Amino acid sequence: MKKNYGFNGLLAVLLLSIVLAGCKKEVVWQPGMPMPREKIKVAVIHPNEIDSNSLYDYAHYMGTLEMQKDIGLADYQILRKFNVYDANPAQAEWAIRDCIAEGANVIITTSRGYIDVCEKLAREFQQVIFVNTTCYKYNNSNLTSYSAKVYQARYLSGIVAGMRTKTGHIGYVAAKGSNNSEVTRGINAFAMGVEAVNPAAMVHVRIIYNWYDPMGEADAANALIAFGCDVITAHSNTSAPQIAAQKAGVWSIGFNSDMSADAPEAVITSVVPHWGIFYTKLVESIINGTFKAKPFLYGLSEGAVDITPLNEKLAAKGTVAAVEAARQSIIREGFNIFDGVLKTNDGRTVGEPGKTLSDESIFNSINWYYRNVAEL
Repeated sequence: MKKNYGFNGLLAVLLLSIVLAGCKKEVVWQPGMPMPREKIKVAVIHPNEIDSNSLYDYAHYMGTLEMQKDIGLADYQILRKFNVYDANPAQAEWAIRDCIAEGANVIITTSRGYIDVCEKLAREFQQVIFVNTTCYKYNNSNLTSYSAKVYQARYLSGIVAGMRTKTGHIGYVAAKGSNNSEVTRGINAFAMGVEAVNPAAMVHVRIIYNWYDPMGEADAANALIAFGCDVITAHSNTSAPQIAAQKAGVWSIGFNSDMSADAPEAVITSVVPHWGIFYTKLVESIINGTFKAKPFLYGLSEGAVDITPLNEKLAAKGTVAAVEAARQSIIREGFNIFDGVLKTNDGRTVGEPGKTLSDESIFNSINWYYRNVAEL
């Protein structure tokens, strides 16, 4: 028998379908799931303003713009927080929570100092992906880290410095002390590059205990120059050391971006990471569902880091060939820089014969100086 529900019956069925639809939970991201491009909302946390002085922040900013263009994200899909002090966990947590409240489902934090807050919030917001730079930490689902193998380019720049110095004394302005593995692995790789071409040369480190301090960076560079250093490089956020080198009539090597325009009479080359490669690969993996929480580590082979073309008017004769030989050794011959038994400046040894330090050790545990390094 055919039943006739009439208008009231149809209305009841319609109301029931609406109620059932309202009871369905919104599908949120889980590990292994793809995330539709149109649903992506990326928040980027910066410790400083984006300007011509803070070259570190500018490099990350440009990398995210490159990713946005490559992926095809609209402007509303990118959120940014500036001047989020990375040594203030409460401020960092507030900034990240605010972004999540605005719908961000990918949080990119551009300083190692944010990692503890990321670990905490990743446990609370398991549908959000947290990404932190320059360290080597991750969980099994939604927290990862990324870093350029900057130490590979540092080694190449050490060759440039070792071949250029006439005094045998090379200066290195360091934002942090040896307890900071990010800074120290760069110093050591640089020092090993120096030693490869100039075994008698020394690398002198002046620590300023600050990531961003133009005056402090310049003062440190001047102290190194006064000591007798005739090549100056740095791991800090501005070109103040390079400008100080030019004023003093000595050579320099830049960092974070091409600094030749800031000190054209001093800068031989600059060590530059290309962050856009990381950000594009990261967001692509989230969209296509291949995202894994294991850290993203890329180097010379992937084009993620390099040194800028040498100013051959300033470089020592034969430097181009020496750098290219070392580059091919790293890319094609398996030279990992932190290979074998390494001697420290306090008489200890690190590493084992025939082995190389693990990525985790390189990124988290290099808290020692290589044998030709001394603090000033």
